[in-house]
Amino acid sequence: MSNNDHLVLIGGPSGTGKSASLRDLVDPEGVAYANCEANKKLPFPTKFKQFSITDPYTVYRLFEQAENQSDIHTIVIDSLTFLMDMFESVHVIPATDTMKMWSKYQQYFKNLMQNYVAKSTKNIIFIAHTLALYDEGSMAVETKVPVKGALKNNGIEAYFSTIIAAKKVALSDIKDVKNSLLNISPFEQSIGIKYVYQTQLTKNTVSERIRSSMGMWADNEIFIDNNAQFLMDRLHKYYI
Repeated sequence: MSNNDHLVLIGGPSGTGKSASLRDLVDPEGVAYANCEANKKLPFPTKFKQFSITDPYTVYRLFEQAENQSDIHTIVIDSLTFLMDMFESVHVIPATDTMKMWSKYQQYFKNLMQNYVAKSTKNIIFIAHTLALYDEGSMAVETKVPVKGALKNNGIEAYFSTIIAAKKVALSDIKDVKNSLLNISPFEQSIGIKYVYQTQLTKNTVSERIRSSMGMWADNEIFIDNNAQFLMDRLHKYYI
């Protein structure tokens, strides 16, 4: 598993503000943004260094190049879900020996995490789409990042110590949450909706794969603004 301390997985269904939460990353010129979703545009103007990924193996080269560039401080993969789907489309489906290529599908991800992410000196943010799926082993519905092949056994989440859920919630559902990282704007007050990060499990979300190291978040910080810079600030503060 990866041992990069400044690594986070932001998961959530489509339309929950995952990509939008990157908008306040400081020094945006130092962000290497890997667009794995057919060059889908970000929902905000940015000065990120943007790379359109059309073959998963180019992500390896992105990590290698970033290590040699002192001006790059953060690498964003958006999204891990589409990256793995791309591997299937580009490499598995056209292969004459699909069984062999499914093995490479698994090794591609393991190699990415163990030999590139783990050794990186950069902040790393993975964005992923989640689905509510029935797990036959636990006989319960779990919310997780869908993945195929042998990777499904342990799950992609096993490679992350910090997993945050992006959500769109009614203000009435978070009315009792008060902390300095949760700010309700006048517009959000008017529509009664807020895009948030959920940082910890609750009794109503035990089927989700949210987690972080002990003591990283205060008890009243279950929900915070969907601001990726808040996450990076907390990771840097925690892993001094």
